[in-house]
Amino acid sequence: MDICIFAFATDLHDEGMDAVLDNVQNRAGLDGVTVAAVYHEARDLFPHNPVRKLRFLEGGVTYFRPDPARYRGLAIQPRVGALARETDVLAALCERAAARGLAVNAWTVFLHTDWTVGGSEEHAERTAFGDPCLTELCPANPDVRAYAAALAGDIGRLGMRTIVAESLHYHPLEHSYHHERYFLHLGARTRFLLGLCFCRHCLAAAAAAGVDAAGVHRFAREEIQRVFDGGEDASTELSREQARALAGGELGAYLDARDRTVATLAGEVAAAAAAEGATLSFMDASGAIKGYADGRPTGGPSTEIAWLLGVDPEQVGRACGSLEAIAYAADPQRIRLDLDAYRAALPADGTLAAAMRPMLPDCDSTANLAEKLALARELGLERVDLYHYGFAPLVVLDRIREAIAAAHER
Repeated sequence: MDICIFAFATDLHDEGMDAVLDNVQNRAGLDGVTVAAVYHEARDLFPHNPVRKLRFLEGGVTYFRPDPARYRGLAIQPRVGALARETDVLAALCERAAARGLAVNAWTVFLHTDWTVGGSEEHAERTAFGDPCLTELCPANPDVRAYAAALAGDIGRLGMRTIVAESLHYHPLEHSYHHERYFLHLGARTRFLLGLCFCRHCLAAAAAAGVDAAGVHRFAREEIQRVFDGGEDASTELSREQARALAGGELGAYLDARDRTVATLAGEVAAAAAAEGATLSFMDASGAIKGYADGRPTGGPSTEIAWLLGVDPEQVGRACGSLEAIAYAADPQRIRLDLDAYRAALPADGTLAAAMRPMLPDCDSTANLAEKLALARELGLERVDLYHYGFAPLVVLDRIREAIAAAHER
């Protein structure tokens, strides 16, 4: 089992490639780096960055230099970040890491783009009212699917071992923008309906599968408007079964169509990566929905809410053969619950990885991290990605090294 650490190209550039790789290999005792090849907008604190402690990341840009030939004739083109225009950090990383025997994986945010400025409405997810969600590309859109496959092949040719595919699915209401405002009560059902995509491609895919797509669309629009007009939605939770029963049961069939859209997209993107010698590991964001804020997820395993994103772990697992669980939890037994569920969703020859946080709010001791790493080894994980080099105080790297040693002794 490889143990790697997420990092940004800006970490490598600001601290110096050799300094970072020394920290990764020698101080933390890790097997490699999972570097962001494409990432969304953010404002973050970097406690040991010598250039900027507070940094605003560009939205939806590449941190490598794309091959223009791969996107020739495509409606969607990659947006190259300022750093990649200045220097090819990822190419240098692949070269220097290989010399050290370190693995390099590509952490890639596919469809959450933050392209609010200059974003094309034609390619965006759309609400029941037809409003474009300019920060998210729709998985059913043929132009989007062509772009995602081209992007995977482009990254694969860099020599990355694995492409960790984040945001290769639909998005809920609260995953769109950093300054969201709505001053009315929205229950769980209304939030869910507002997060569904009703673009023409999603409607067509559902209709082709025999779904009364127009009826589902009409139901969602009218139900949301009822709440907007002062009607009550007191729901605090919405189960999959309750959602499927809406619109006379047609919404269940609409959700099935979404699941197929995501699974087939995952298969297409995985095939494009494989053509360049890279594997694709599909990252399901459900664990982040449950545990990101406080590391205290509750209820059933994260796989049980994946349907909110149009993700059927079994279908996706068959399509690309590899899943990565977001295991953001303080309790190792909670992580076991989630990992067991993801493992059960995979075919017998499928591989499983997990993202873990070696610091707050999930981890405050070497013993805690060691127990989680030992669990990952016990369950036969292919890789653990630790989140995140730039965000972690350097003393956390010492905890990682100590935890790796302690896990081996268990």
